[in-house]
Amino acid sequence: MTNDPTVRGPEQRKKDVLARLAEEADIWVASAGGADAPYLVPLSFHWDGTDIWLCTRLTNPTGRNLSTGGRARLALGNTRDVVLLGGEVTTLSVGDVPTRAVEGFAAKCGWDPRGSGPAYAWFRVRPTEVEAWNEEPEIAGRHLMRDGVWAV
Repeated sequence: MTNDPTVRGPEQRKKDVLARLAEEADIWVASAGGADAPYLVPLSFHWDGTDIWLCTRLTNPTGRNLSTGGRARLALGNTRDVVLLGGEVTTLSVGDVPTRAVEGFAAKCGWDPRGSGPAYAWFRVRPTEVEAWNEEPEIAGRHLMRDGVWAV
């Protein structure tokens, strides 16, 4: 790690990641599963402090991949201020999602999927790995979570 005072330490990176999860409305979702090719799309999301909640149609490639693949890779930010998250995916019907998660999603995203019909499913992504860095000087030490445990 460099002595550059603008390089964030791991504690600050974790704080910044948690703030972005709370504030940002959209996240890049990369998924693969079954016979579908890997797929990358932006989706609205809600972070409840433990899990990332996504909602999309089961009939589109992302919905199919998330429901059959069991894992997803998520990204926030641009290519110079990166947050990458890997996680385990659980598919839930609207009736199985905690009310607090649905209401948090609706408040944050301005859309309540409960009114969009049965074609929509919910996906809970529980992070198992988190990486964060802002340009090259922060690449060292970018792993903030491994195997579902925060390193900081």
